[in-house]
Amino acid sequence: MSTSSLLAAEYLRELEAEASATRACLENVPMEIPDWKPHEKSMQLGHLAILVADIPKWIQQMIDIGVIDFATYEQFRGTTTNELVAHFDANMDKARKSLGELTDEGLTKDFVLKNNDEIYMKTPVGETISSTINHMVHHRGQLSVYLRLNDAAVPSIYGPSADSPGF
Repeated sequence: MSTSSLLAAEYLRELEAEASATRACLENVPMEIPDWKPHEKSMQLGHLAILVADIPKWIQQMIDIGVIDFATYEQFRGTTTNELVAHFDANMDKARKSLGELTDEGLTKDFVLKNNDEIYMKTPVGETISSTINHMVHHRGQLSVYLRLNDAAVPSIYGPSADSPGF
């Protein structure tokens, strides 16, 4: 009988450590200007916010399904900040459940990122979870800049911000 993995528990701890600051950023996204971007080469605000809210779903899918296919991936279509936050919360719940049930054997199974028949990467699930959490943190950092540039509050992430001077 397989039991949950200690490494998966550590990944869950890492994800939880980033979740509250990520949620706080998403709570401040001005979804009424989804097309705004700071530069022509930058992502649009709405797309970036949805990307950040979606990333925990990636973790759940890499564990439970073993593949993310951009050709069939269902992109979230929310238009309000409340919908965005609810989407993040639902994805976190799914990621928590999947990580809580992940075994050492499950960590060795392949995860495939592809678009139809074009494979972008194929790696063991255990090597992909941490980089996916880092990917969320990276895009949350971008999102915090977008918030500032739109005069939206930037929450405390790893310490005080101008808008959240205390913890």
